[in-house]
Formats: sequence, structure tokens, C-alpha cells
Amino acid sequence: MNPGYAGRAELPDNLKALFRPVAMMVPDYGLIAEIILNSEGFNAAKLLARKMVNLYRLSSEQLSKQDHYDFGMRAVKSVLVMAGHLKRQNPDLEENVTLIRALRDSNIPKFLSFDLPLFRGIISDLYPGVSIPNSDYGQLRVTIEKQL
Repeated sequence: MNPGYAGRAELPDNLKALFRPVAMMVPDYGLIAEIILNSEGFNAAKLLARKMVNLYRLSSEQLSKQDHYDFGMRAVKSVLVMAGHLKRQNPDLEENVTLIRALRDSNIPKFLSFDLPLFRGIISDLYPGVSIPNSDYGQLRVTIEKQL
């Protein structure tokens, strides 16, 4: 079931005969993102949702096609929940910086090295002049650097 999605299989013909076809629509990612951002406490939810949807659309078009890249609803939802968590941790931080940090922190670990400059370029094009502070990972970073 759900063919085309990694790890899923087509239904056998004998089971397909028992089901009727159902028409489906592509979800409105912008509206869903706007609602989730509003529920997470963002004031500029409409603008941020539009920019995030554009970022994911451009990323899916411009970055290399890899099986582990996910720009679907699951990824959108996890980034928005992460942005809400970051907003609650840093309520004085600008909303666009909060969303960019969530986008960066959840997507960059998945990307291959040659896609990173493209992704950073897309972010800088959508959010011109916005500087994002680096995350402080504290002891984790020190330990990793010591091991390398």
C-alpha cells in the first residue's frame, strides 16, 4: 500500500478487486504549515509558511535526488514542531531566525556535502540579510572534536 513510498509494496490483484478507487488531492502545504506555526505561537505564520514551502519546493528541484532526502509532509511537520520548541526555548529570538534554525538543524545532517552549498544558498536567497547564530552544543561538540 502507498506505492511509490520507500519500503511499501503494491497490493496483490486479488485484494485490489475488493476495494474501490478513491480520488486524492495533494495537500496544501502552505496552509498546513501556517496553521501549525500559528498553533506554535508564531505571529508571522503566513509569511514564514510561504517561505518554508518555497524552500522545500526549491530544495526538491535543485538538490540531487537521494533516497534519504525527504521534503514531504512528514519533514514539514517535524521542522515546524522543532521550530515551536525552539521558539519556546528562545522567546526573544526573531521568528524567521527561529524557523531558519529549525530548517537548518533538521535538514543539514541529511544532506550530502555537495548539496550543502546549494541548500545554504536557497536559505540566503529566501531570507536575505538574516544572520543565524550557531547553535551551542556544549560538551557534545568538545567530545566529538576530541575523538576526531
